[in-house]
Amino acid sequence: MTFLLLLVTLTACAASPQDLSGKMFTFPQETNTARVILTPTPIQELRAVTVCHRSFTDLKREHALFSLATQTHTNAFMIQWDETNKEVQPHIGDTKTHYRGQDYKPNTWHSICTTWDSASGLVQLWFDGQPSMRKYISFGAIRGSTMIILGQEQDTHGGGFDLKQCFVGMMSDVHMWDYTLSPCEMQKYVDDLNFTPGNVLNWHAMEFQIIDRVLIEDKLMTCH
Repeated sequence: MTFLLLLVTLTACAASPQDLSGKMFTFPQETNTARVILTPTPIQELRAVTVCHRSFTDLKREHALFSLATQTHTNAFMIQWDETNKEVQPHIGDTKTHYRGQDYKPNTWHSICTTWDSASGLVQLWFDGQPSMRKYISFGAIRGSTMIILGQEQDTHGGGFDLKQCFVGMMSDVHMWDYTLSPCEMQKYVDDLNFTPGNVLNWHAMEFQIIDRVLIEDKLMTCH
């Protein structure tokens, strides 16, 4: 009985999609186990992607912000902060590009959106609503069984976690679309206005599984 209770404590699974509006995932400690597995809407392949999220951390090292792996590409769509080079690094199909110059302040909520389109190969980062230059990554499409994880960076499909790449802090408003968002819709997301929710991952109807110590809390807001 004790063992069963322990399993229930360590692994919490949402039986049906939950509305996480006004909520955040809190990752309170450095660990190579704590994570949230997100269940996307079933899709045969992804030829274009937009991922948006908000995060809050005081980490002064490399850390993963979003990790999507397939059986053939562990960094099929991954976003991380590289502290050494002070840059956001989107990875598509295991190829990465670099975005420097963002004011990635600690203990501050940041909105980060990343778009990619296989037809043009163009990647673009929107940091706190400001667009960066378009860059190029050639990759056909994201296919096969996808594993989407918050809190850890996958070096294998669903595993291979490194303690020094984990995310510690808070994360909220995670959305994913199978197309590139227009600048107008992007700005609506940043301003938390009436934007179109993600059709692959929707924070307002999210199916997910929590492994180990990750908390669901009311989102921290500053009172004026």
